[in-house]
Amino acid sequence: MKRKDFLRNVAMLSAGAVMLPKLSYAQDSPFTELRGGVGMFSMQGGTIGWYTSPEGIVAIDSQYADPASKFIDGIGGFGGGPEKVLFNTHHHGDHTGGNAVFAENSYRIIAHQNVPELQRAGARDGDSPTVASITYSDDLAMDLPGETVHAKYYGRAHTRGDSVIWFENANVAHMGDLVFNRLYPFIDRNGGALIENWITLLETVAGEADSDTIFIFGHGNPDFGVSGTREDLLAKRDFLAHLLEFTQNGIDAGKTLEELMETTSFEEFPDVVAPSDFLSLPRNIEAAYGELTEG
Repeated sequence: MKRKDFLRNVAMLSAGAVMLPKLSYAQDSPFTELRGGVGMFSMQGGTIGWYTSPEGIVAIDSQYADPASKFIDGIGGFGGGPEKVLFNTHHHGDHTGGNAVFAENSYRIIAHQNVPELQRAGARDGDSPTVASITYSDDLAMDLPGETVHAKYYGRAHTRGDSVIWFENANVAHMGDLVFNRLYPFIDRNGGALIENWITLLETVAGEADSDTIFIFGHGNPDFGVSGTREDLLAKRDFLAHLLEFTQNGIDAGKTLEELMETTSFEEFPDVVAPSDFLSLPRNIEAAYGELTEG
């Protein structure tokens, strides 16, 4: 892929016009129940998390308009009530492209304060994205009978607007795109990504969890899925740490970016795969090189 094509894809992804490759999962229904009223929904785009109770429905991320409609049509089968809330983990279109559908169905939208700005900045000319009406700087907790939903911001990582959404009583956490499970991640430097803090974030969140915590991931290798444990967070941490070390060693050895980008896999991470040229190790190296040389 030529650099100009890659940059165009970055802009289109932020606007929601480009979909990440649709990976196939063996499932009879896009809805999967986890525990304590919490579940996940996988169709097209970043995984939706959900919680239902007689008091209401909490959704995490909205995918695109069509899967958002299918989610709303089906979630009532798991319960619900008058309170309807949607959290956005970050601004990318495959996680916010269905926001308008949720808003039309009386969901209040909540996100970190940087997310609406990033959505608007990534919108194509003439588009007016549906953004959060409620924002927070560090964290926001919502108490419902039987569950506390806690959104926490840990600083720049995949973007500068990522949050982890904790369902505290169920002991389930939605990571958004902070974990591409055994996939090469999208490192959105235009959106404020910082790999160094991403590594710290994953260590911090893993430390806040326990061996029973279930994590929901934005995307995943079909062999590993879109849910897992804190060990999966640490596997992503180890990959990102190795990525920075490999790139810094190359810079110190006088290698050019083009030379470094000739590496298409790390033998230390054989399970990490590239679903496309856009999500690949060379593109990760390019982002790491930019962070290490440009800040």
